[in-house]
Amino acid sequence: MNLLAGVNPVTRILAVILIATPLLLSIDPVSATVVLAFTLVMAPLCGMSWWRLLRRSWWLIVAAAVAAVSMLLYGQPGGEVYFSWWLITVTDNSVWLAAAIFLRVLAVALPVIVLSADVDPTDLGDGLSQVLRLPPRFVIGSVAALRLVGLLREDVESMRRARRARGMSDRTGPRYWVGLAFGVLVSSLRRGAKLATAMEARGFGREGRRTWARRSVLHARDWLVMSVALIVGVGSLGVAVWAGTFRFLGLG
Repeated sequence: MNLLAGVNPVTRILAVILIATPLLLSIDPVSATVVLAFTLVMAPLCGMSWWRLLRRSWWLIVAAAVAAVSMLLYGQPGGEVYFSWWLITVTDNSVWLAAAIFLRVLAVALPVIVLSADVDPTDLGDGLSQVLRLPPRFVIGSVAALRLVGLLREDVESMRRARRARGMSDRTGPRYWVGLAFGVLVSSLRRGAKLATAMEARGFGREGRRTWARRSVLHARDWLVMSVALIVGVGSLGVAVWAGTFRFLGLG
């Protein structure tokens, strides 16, 4: 089951903006929890299982935890002091800010992962050009870049197999990964240069009006998705105000 099937890719982008922008106005755990809970409930209904979401977002959870720890130790002190040593001070306010930052990072990032999953680059290009009226050269370049993203994993796997065939599979230290990353970088630059030359030769860089093979428009379902995103984003702030936890930009 996927409620987002057939939704315009531009709608997904606008939905992310509508649901995440209100969260930037307040640093509190309540509003972030509302959006995060909604995202987790709707993820399986949008074609993103919880296990798949975890596999794609584990690094975001780690990043959110790191941000929360730094806020816990070095956040603005206030209220009861639980621990203090040199520059480190853990107080009621720093604990509050740490929880709010952790949930806020996940509440902003997880909807991006859910809404951007399984988006066809060609459909996205059609929407960016015909709905948002972005310049054709920018759109075509973006679509080409998205098409190449899928090749990155294949390049990494191919280089790992080549190194294994040369007897280098037992090297897993920093030197091994730096060499692998450099090889991927060189391969990407070469492929990008060839792609740019090929696209230029086929007239993708010409000026003037460009036609599109497929029409991209917004339908009733698209407006419904954006409306729900706006309601959730603004509603989360309303819940925070009702609970008395709303703090404009963390002040107060």
